[in-house]
Amino acid sequence: MVANLGYGALILTFLVSLYGICSAIYGGLKNQPRFVDSARNAMLLTWPLLTVTALSIIFLLVYGHYEIKYVAEVTSNSMPLYLRVTALWGGQAGSLIFWSWLMAGFASAVTLRKWDRDREFLPWVIVVSLVTLMFFLSLSIFVENPFERWWQTPTGDVVSAMFQPANSTPLVQADGRGLNPLLRHPGMIIHPPMLYLGFVAFVIPYAFAIAALITGRTDDRWIRVTRRWTLWAWLFLSLGLVLGGRWAYDVLGWGGYWGWDPVEISAAMPWLTGTAFLHSVMIQEKRGMLKHWNMMLIVLTYDLVIFGTFLTRSGVLSSVHAFAQSAIGPLFFGFIALTFGVSMGLLIHRWNSLKSEAQMTNLLSREALFLVNNLLFLSVFVVCFWGVVFPILSEATGLIGQAIPSLAVIFSGQKVTVGPPYYERANGPLFAAMMFLMGIAPLSAWGHSTSKTLGRAIWKPALVTLVVPVLLIVLGIRQVAAWIGLTLAGLVFFVTAYEFWRSALARHRAHNENLFAALWKLAGRNRRRYGGYTIHIGVILMSLGIMGIEIFQTETQATLAAGERLQLDQYAIQYESLVEFPTADGREVARATVSVYKDGQFVTQLYPRRDFYLESQQPMTIPGVRSTLADDFYVLLVDWQPISTQGATFKVYHNPLVNWLWIGGLVFILGTLIAAWPDREMEMQPQRVARVAKAVEQVGL
Repeated sequence: MVANLGYGALILTFLVSLYGICSAIYGGLKNQPRFVDSARNAMLLTWPLLTVTALSIIFLLVYGHYEIKYVAEVTSNSMPLYLRVTALWGGQAGSLIFWSWLMAGFASAVTLRKWDRDREFLPWVIVVSLVTLMFFLSLSIFVENPFERWWQTPTGDVVSAMFQPANSTPLVQADGRGLNPLLRHPGMIIHPPMLYLGFVAFVIPYAFAIAALITGRTDDRWIRVTRRWTLWAWLFLSLGLVLGGRWAYDVLGWGGYWGWDPVEISAAMPWLTGTAFLHSVMIQEKRGMLKHWNMMLIVLTYDLVIFGTFLTRSGVLSSVHAFAQSAIGPLFFGFIALTFGVSMGLLIHRWNSLKSEAQMTNLLSREALFLVNNLLFLSVFVVCFWGVVFPILSEATGLIGQAIPSLAVIFSGQKVTVGPPYYERANGPLFAAMMFLMGIAPLSAWGHSTSKTLGRAIWKPALVTLVVPVLLIVLGIRQVAAWIGLTLAGLVFFVTAYEFWRSALARHRAHNENLFAALWKLAGRNRRRYGGYTIHIGVILMSLGIMGIEIFQTETQATLAAGERLQLDQYAIQYESLVEFPTADGREVARATVSVYKDGQFVTQLYPRRDFYLESQQPMTIPGVRSTLADDFYVLLVDWQPISTQGATFKVYHNPLVNWLWIGGLVFILGTLIAAWPDREMEMQPQRVARVAKAVEQVGL
């Protein structure tokens, strides 16, 4: 009954979406507001309908209806309640419903805004949003139905179908297979929803961009309307990536936070283009430039969102993150091709009306530096995109070799893997260049800057930055990469701090306020600017953690008998004992006890372990970690003998500075919240805010 209710709501949502699309198109083309309003009401109806569908799945998961295929695949009797609920996005069919539910929520929310100034956008925003939603609904209805049941045929075969096949009987299992152990980490409760929120939120600025192209509005109104939608999308996507890194660090046993896994990269690619878009739209708002570029960036970001979802769910990639092989891959590819082709066709149609209102005449102006920054982000994207698709293309060329035997030597179809060294060597210089631009761009001016004015603005923070290489010499650090990376990080930090100081000092002198109050009020009145500066500080702190892993990480592995020690840098571990025991939730646990010594002095005991889940026959490695602001000492239990005194094998990592990655992530998120938070001053007193902004600009801030 519940399954039928959920499936019926899903079908009804699909039909309502189809009606909304048709009504919006007719109303937009014929200038019939009542049809547009009807389409708006249809879009508002999609979210409560999909809520019924999502709650139906959660009910089936919580109460263990194992006659439902999806329930049997992702839950079991031993799973706690919170994991049964979050299993909604623990498998492919459920995650598509969750994606659709979030999409419906965002699409409904955007229709609730006031449309007085942007009435001509409304029908086309509805069309784009509902077309995207309908695509995912069609996948759930026709390909990945989460309400399919198990049936047993007269021949004993077990099949899955929504409705009972002829001569078959329902099959009710006593227990399910359970969620993949890797997905039972607390980070996976939050990580997928954050990524999905980022993905679906980027549909909104894309919808407005397409609406602007259809209606021929060539001003920057669509950018201003969607600014905060874009920031929130970027915030959620950033948070999802950081949480994914933490999950990998805690569960996957890499000894690191990022393994250049294809699915990791597929989530990072829309973040790269979205970040470029956020920087680039400032140029259009300030100078009326790069209108074509911004359209292309948001179209690319939208299709990369769909592409990332495609890569995760199509099964074309081998990844710890990817779901199993599925028939939805070609459908995703077709939808990406369709939306990209239509978007580019509209852009070409409006190309002449999107001309820039000003010319870029100065290579050191802020808009020029922002454009270089964009090109660097796009370069990193190209490196990542090629690394992800090249193995797919290399394997696909085997079809050519099979069709034309004479070319079989050239097109062998062998799958070529692309590993971390490719990404690190190609992207390292690009990230260094971006860090340098982060240091000088805030000091440049819109329209015109010279080397003299930039030099006058940067010499003080640059002078303080010289402390960094001096400190590296004192500490005996000789790696060139460390010198370059840490010096650039120091430059960005001191430039950003200098900008905070200079702004607060100017207001202090003008209004006789103390420096902290002056900075607080400045940030409150220009949250976008100072939120951006806070984001830059977060990036610098995160870069310390990244460089700590990439440059300074060390590792070793050895088999130890009880009482033996293993040395790594200034640390040592001593193997004490190992115990094996079952747990009430269906695990067989092997847990080692090791003592950790630093410079010969005992500091703590760690308990690395290996959990083996009996229901899914899958293991999970849980490291023992000693964490400080300076470093992590990270111990993995790799193997062991049945009798603990015979020995156990440990892999040990020393990860300097890694915790600054997580601290920086928090600062990064804080900065994004500041930038995205609604500005009450701007809403309530726009004329006053404009006067304050003009006064600040006149004093060189």
